[in-house]
Amino acid sequence: MKVLLTDIPDVLVLEPQLYADSRGWFYESHNQQTFAEKTGLSFSFVQDNHSSSGQHVLRGLHYQIQQPQGKLVRVVAGSVFDVAVDLRRSSPTFRQWVGVTLNAENRQQLWIPPGFAHGFLVLSAGAEVQYKTTDYYAPAHERCLIWNDPTLQIAWPLAGIEPILSVKDQAGQPLASAETFA
Repeated sequence: MKVLLTDIPDVLVLEPQLYADSRGWFYESHNQQTFAEKTGLSFSFVQDNHSSSGQHVLRGLHYQIQQPQGKLVRVVAGSVFDVAVDLRRSSPTFRQWVGVTLNAENRQQLWIPPGFAHGFLVLSAGAEVQYKTTDYYAPAHERCLIWNDPTLQIAWPLAGIEPILSVKDQAGQPLASAETFA
């Protein structure tokens, strides 16, 4: 596994080693020991999630103010633009975001630590996203930033197309009034 740095040092792109031959391919999508050795991080994953979405669906930007979740995100079908926003007030990258294209072809994964909001936009006709979390889903503590907050200026690759949003995501809060982490 290769670890690639992003503009926010705590958010990492993980590139698995692919073993391919005439029969097809194989790779480890997760190995806790390798993850710890390569990243220097020690997290246990307690929940796996799997979503399916159509083109132009934008999910997020979600986070949990209590029981914050670290997420290890990968795409098993299709392509998404995956975004992490730093909501840790004590961080030098507070209010900054990073976006990465994840798809079934590049097999890259995005490590998003606790204290970040997360969302993605489906770029392909459809996409399936799987992610591991470091804490359990806690609906009472779930929060949502509005996807198009002008202070964040996230460069979603929409090319003039309106994203498809859930009711919850349409009601996301602007960063100025959102709960954040210490």
